[in-house]
Amino acid sequence: MAVTMYDVAARAGVSIKTVSNVVNGYRHIRPETKRRVEDAIAELGYKVNISARNLRQGRTGMIGLAVPEISLPYFAELADSVMRAAEARGFVVLIEQTGAQRDRELQVLASNHRRLTDGLLFSPLELDPEETHLLDVDYPLVLLGERMFGGPVDHVTMANVEASRAATAHLIERGCRRVAVIGAHPGETMGSAFLRLDGYRAALADAGLPYDPALVADAGLWHRSTGAAAMARLLDSGVEIDGVFGMNDALALGALHVLHTRRVAVPEEIAVVGFDDIDDARYSEPQLTSIAPGREQIARTAVDMLLERIAGVDVPPRRVVADFELVERESSAFGADVLR
Repeated sequence: MAVTMYDVAARAGVSIKTVSNVVNGYRHIRPETKRRVEDAIAELGYKVNISARNLRQGRTGMIGLAVPEISLPYFAELADSVMRAAEARGFVVLIEQTGAQRDRELQVLASNHRRLTDGLLFSPLELDPEETHLLDVDYPLVLLGERMFGGPVDHVTMANVEASRAATAHLIERGCRRVAVIGAHPGETMGSAFLRLDGYRAALADAGLPYDPALVADAGLWHRSTGAAAMARLLDSGVEIDGVFGMNDALALGALHVLHTRRVAVPEEIAVVGFDDIDDARYSEPQLTSIAPGREQIARTAVDMLLERIAGVDVPPRRVVADFELVERESSAFGADVLR
């Protein structure tokens, strides 16, 4: 027969309520008592009945994750990280895709699916940065991404300006003086493209290099195809280029493809750096140098924040900026022997 909470209580010499408090993470328990209960759980192999617990607590045991495009490698890998973080905490993830469309983002916030989930992780691309009032909902919500700041909910984001500054500075440190950037969104005043262009310009200023609009290539959605098209336009324009910063890895991989077909040596003639450190970066030819923006940290932190809100934690809205790292590989590492 399955081990029950009563069995655990008997083995630990405590009440059923005490076992329940330990299982549900109640903080105000004497360390010795908690240890006895945890030892009894381990010895007996007790498994928490998550469905029953959720039913008693009026919860579904499921959280939502709404992202623009699951086909984009970054969001696919983020979803994987979120699912693993949630699973480790006994939750299942319902994934929704907005297609980077404003009406679908609004639908996600007001969807009947919210009755199926205990809370939502939400990454908008099209909501106006000033529309933070739309985030004032009656369920636990944690915001992801860079589109909206200063809202009434917890927010987990990445160091876009600082990381892009580091990516561009990396190219400059390797001797590049005509660094192009791919992925700009003209007219944008908030969001990843705006912030990463800001970091690019800051690195140029740090090095005393002029900002040349001819080196800034626009791209709508950040796909390999748009990166390839932008790289082709730059080459066809005749502008001098010795380095390329792709605002995400998909753009950078598209640029690498065009450089390869045009027989431009990378990194000897043009060095390339991307952003996101997706798995494909390790298997491109040459391997792609990229910014690792702290995806695992973002997923774990966002899930933990959401579950705290679901549990009733009542504190002012929190904002966490993940750590980043520049991962150097062949596309910018002149003569490097060991790459990862």
